[in-house]
Amino acid sequence: MAYSYTNSKGNTYYLHMKETTLKSGNTYPLYFFSKEIKDEGALDAVPEGRIVSETKNGLPVLKKAE
Repeated sequence: MAYSYTNSKGNTYYLHMKETTLKSGNTYPLYFFSKEIKDEGALDAVPEGRIVSETKNGLPVLKKAE
């Protein structure tokens, strides 16, 4: 089951991850929230060292834990 986050406006978002290849050839994880669960890339939990925060508009974002 994908990790879900309900924001202050009552909308539910699901956490996903996609591997991105940089120009240098290194791979980098790209984390994003979506209103729907996609077949590929859904995560069950927040990655270690990250926390979920909310922007002024109510969109969830991942931040580094302090």
